[in-house]
Amino acid sequence: MSVRNAAKRFTSVVAAASLSLALLMPAGSAFADAGFRQWVASFRATAVRSGVSGAVYDQAFQGISDADPVVLEKARYQPEFTAPAWDYFDNRVHDQSVAVGQQMARKWKPWLDRIEAKYGVDRYILLAIWSMESNYGEILKRDEVMRNVVRSLATLGYADRRRSKFARTQLIAALKILQRGDIDKSHLSGSWAGAMGHTQFIPTSYQAYAVDMDGDGRRDIWNSIPDALATAANLLRKNGWQAGKTWGYEVSLPDGKKFPAGSKSLSQWQALGVTRVNGKPFKSGAEKATLKIPGGRGGPAFLMIKNFSVIKRYNNADKYAVAVGLLADEIAGYGGLVQDWKRPFTKLSFEERQELQQRLSQYGYYDGKFDGKIGEGSKAAIMAFQAKAGLTQDGHPSMEVLKWLRQN
Repeated sequence: MSVRNAAKRFTSVVAAASLSLALLMPAGSAFADAGFRQWVASFRATAVRSGVSGAVYDQAFQGISDADPVVLEKARYQPEFTAPAWDYFDNRVHDQSVAVGQQMARKWKPWLDRIEAKYGVDRYILLAIWSMESNYGEILKRDEVMRNVVRSLATLGYADRRRSKFARTQLIAALKILQRGDIDKSHLSGSWAGAMGHTQFIPTSYQAYAVDMDGDGRRDIWNSIPDALATAANLLRKNGWQAGKTWGYEVSLPDGKKFPAGSKSLSQWQALGVTRVNGKPFKSGAEKATLKIPGGRGGPAFLMIKNFSVIKRYNNADKYAVAVGLLADEIAGYGGLVQDWKRPFTKLSFEERQELQQRLSQYGYYDGKFDGKIGEGSKAAIMAFQAKAGLTQDGHPSMEVLKWLRQN
């Protein structure tokens, strides 16, 4: 789930002083640890006033004596630039994510049948969310990524001014999850910012939407795929998902024509010259839709209807909702984009991107995982190779770069 930044001054002079020391001293210093332990001790009263038992609080923090330096590093990280549309979508909607999604659709069909019947949410949307949030649960197996949720949120509540209010609220919610018995302390893991389980729910959202779909008495989004997918479906349904309807339509735009902003009926858009790329008519001309062009006029365009905005209640970003919709359509077998993203290079397949990483590693430029995802490490490696080979240093995972690596 997306994290909403929140800023709040510390209410105690001592806590503020401890924060200053924590930011100035090395993460493992005695000063920083003492400040964190003091914060944990003082926050206990706040948690108890909020309905968390003292025994649960003490047990949750047993063995936690210092802030998590990985969480602080992640919290400080600020991307230097906004990635272009193709970069975002290529890392999320690709042949591997589609193939695994189709495997999961077959494997979990009986449960997906029940979830779809109960909540009215398209199964392929749920599978796409599962892929986007945790790579079908693979991310939960990575110890270097998964963090102790209590420690993570306490770290942010203690040492991150921007996220302090958010983190404290989420920490109390996480403690109440432990208190209810849905999961035990050893399995209460999540992202650095506290997003949990296969479908990455922050604790307050878990409290609002978590479902015990498999009937074992626990709402276990960490270990139960039915619970995790049903919880996602419950969120979408309660936020207005319209059963039996799509999320949007890929459309063609007349060359050179400008379009007014805002929502119009599909019939009105059609009258302005906007048509479906597959030539089919819109299902309901009276339905309201909004025009979205995530990558600019050179890339695909979409008319988004109600369910698109419902997906954004999961993560309030246009790119996220578009990626979920596109991936869902491909898993369902409807095919991909007609008008692809406008890239300044020749696109690689998922396996070719893995090969690119492997070859960069062989030449000593890359030391990350061969996961086909082109993040900052992969881009830096590509640029280092491009510099050595006398190529333009753009960091793009292109067929041109792969061919150079193969030849050399």
